[in-house]
Amino acid sequence: MAAVAAGVVLFAEAFGVFMLLMTVGIVVENQSMSLDGLDPAVMSGGALGFGIFSAVFLAGCGLVLLLVGVRDRAPARFARILLVVVAVVHGVLGALTVGLVGWEAFAVLMVVLALIVFTLVAYGPGGRPQKPEAQQGAGPEQGEERTQRQEPFPGEPGPKPAAS
Repeated sequence: MAAVAAGVVLFAEAFGVFMLLMTVGIVVENQSMSLDGLDPAVMSGGALGFGIFSAVFLAGCGLVLLLVGVRDRAPARFARILLVVVAVVHGVLGALTVGLVGWEAFAVLMVVLALIVFTLVAYGPGGRPQKPEAQQGAGPEQGEERTQRQEPFPGEPGPKPAAS
């Protein structure tokens, strides 16, 4: 459910970011604003281009979250990396908005960040979200012991050799 909510919120955010940057580009173009002699048309085109890029990126992340929520499966490796990147971006933007925009914008960005992180944590690398009732009934079947071989992480020393 959180994945679907986060996906819908990211779609709305993609639209809002695009509209904001399109408005900035139009204002820069109409007012002939310039920063240290830069051409206003270049600045307007840059704002519009970044608006398109940001909207496509956020909408793509929203689509990934919607698919995760609808399929009820963990995102693949690339999709997980994409969601981590969008979470980091929301964290950094949240830190910047406190001083520039205010606490209300910070709170909105932190809610979106919480939805994304909750989705990443709930849908761990194993697949479906963990349900408490499923964990209680899990145990060895008919006296069989389940053993799971622990592989060392890369760069971590392996088992100690037997002394002769």
